[in-house]
Formats: sequence, C-alpha cells, structure tokens
Amino acid sequence: MMEWIPIVLVTFKALVLGVGMFFAIKWHYDQGKKEKDHAKEMHAVLRASGKVGVIFMLSLVGLGIFTFALARMLGLDLTFP
Repeated sequence: MMEWIPIVLVTFKALVLGVGMFFAIKWHYDQGKKEKDHAKEMHAVLRASGKVGVIFMLSLVGLGIFTFALARMLGLDLTFP
C-alpha cells in the first residue's frame, strides 16, 4: 500500500499545478485582450508600489530603531570590534 502513496500524491500535485497554470495563463491572456486605458492603470500600479516601498522602508527603519533601543535598555554590548 505504501508504494502507491507517492505515485498518487505526485499525480495529484501535477494535476493541480497543471490546472492552476492553465487558469493563470488564461487569466493573463484575457487581461491582455482587455487593455482599456492601460497607461492610467500602469500609473496607479506604480503609485501603489511606490507607497508599499516607502511603507516597507519606514517600518524597517522603525524596527531597527526599536531593536537598538531595546538592546541598549537590556544592557547588551553594541560596540563593533
């Protein structure tokens, strides 16, 4: 019985990934056919990605400052060798 489990699971995985790839390609093809006001859409995507990048960098800096402050409060040695 144990010899069949990898065969069944690999077959199932291949089937699921194949169906997923088919629908992903179909969705992208259908989106390409729409192509209405593409420049406006791209501007909105660039603006949103810029906002996400700025938020990420600010949160990264905030986390670094918080970590540094916590380490100093706990008395950890933060000097470089």
